Amino acid sequence: MAMMNRRRGAQLTRFTARRTREDDAPRLREEVPTLVSLQLDVEDRSGASGRIKHLRRVMVDHAPALFLLPCGDPKCAGQEHDLTADVLRALRSGETSFQGEDTCQGSGTPGGCPRVLRFEAVASYRPNSVASANIHQRQSQASSAG
Repeated sequence: MAMMNRRRGAQLTRFTARRTREDDAPRLREEVPTLVSLQLDVEDRSGASGRIKHLRRVMVDHAPALFLLPCGDPKCAGQEHDLTADVLRALRSGETSFQGEDTCQGSGTPGGCPRVLRFEAVASYRPNSVASANIHQRQSQASSAG
């Protein structure tokens, strides 16, 4: 029972710390004002043995510009996947579809945590925005090159 309470206490501490970072982070709307919607299709894998998939729809008007996802391994010692830099870089450049992955740096299992988080994102922007103009320019260049 004491072990269970200790584990729950550690989970609560991590949750509270993550919530504080989210509250202190700039808002996504401020960082990417032209963004209308963002959807992340996330897959958390552990070798061939298991995977967890979920879809995360980001509430753009209220979301922090912080993309932290906890490791899916309950034995992992408090690590999380920080996708913030990759996601914000793609959004700021007006990408409508992008993907990435992050290997967990946590511990708690012999040899380190084996989990890898992969994500695919779909974003939409306001029409007639700078991001939209960049997208149309890239599409024009691609069609004229073909």
